[in-house]
Amino acid sequence: MLSEAVQDYLKAIYKLQAGGGAVSTSALAGAMEVTAASATGMVKKLAGLKLVRHNPYQGVVLTKAGHKMALEVIRHHRLLELYLVEALGCTWDKVHEEADRLEHVISEELEEKIFEALGRPTRDPHGDPIPAKDGTVIAADQDRLSDLEPGAKGIIRQVSDTDAEMLRYLGTRGLVPDTVLEVLEKAPFNGPLTVRTGKTSHVLGRELARHIRVEATPVGLHRRSA
Repeated sequence: MLSEAVQDYLKAIYKLQAGGGAVSTSALAGAMEVTAASATGMVKKLAGLKLVRHNPYQGVVLTKAGHKMALEVIRHHRLLELYLVEALGCTWDKVHEEADRLEHVISEELEEKIFEALGRPTRDPHGDPIPAKDGTVIAADQDRLSDLEPGAKGIIRQVSDTDAEMLRYLGTRGLVPDTVLEVLEKAPFNGPLTVRTGKTSHVLGRELARHIRVEATPVGLHRRSA
């Protein structure tokens, strides 16, 4: 059994590594909200456990074993989030922290029971993919809402779960996964976007729109030019 701290670091490295390339110690320290010295100490421990490869000044990458463990923890987390929403009626803005606490302690047997009871789901309440038992993660072609231009239409597929207040705000406006929307207007100079869901229009700041990912329909799609 790996400690909770080790599991949390592996999960953080996995998410940072998804952005491409090795993960710097400073980026890892920021994600874990610890000092650079603390992050460096844990990286050395992970390297000793052969869960990461660390080259000084070049960053950290997960080994095959570390990658597998990170995905296992993430699978626990996202299944727990969905179970808390679907079975216990928790709101989507409150399940992230609860799942953080529970992900380390559930057994593989309980994980499988939750998976089957929920109908073998592939996404959590925020639209994040739930890794399969074998470590497979379904990739999706999605755009940040902030990158779409007026006339673009699509379906909300994923919303960042890192800010509970943001989730509450979006939830009260129905801007949740599987909602169809259209971009009506995009103000210049990094101004807000106006989007429509059904018959309702919403004005969203550009920063907020960056936290929403959309599966855009081919018709009327205009991505921001370089």
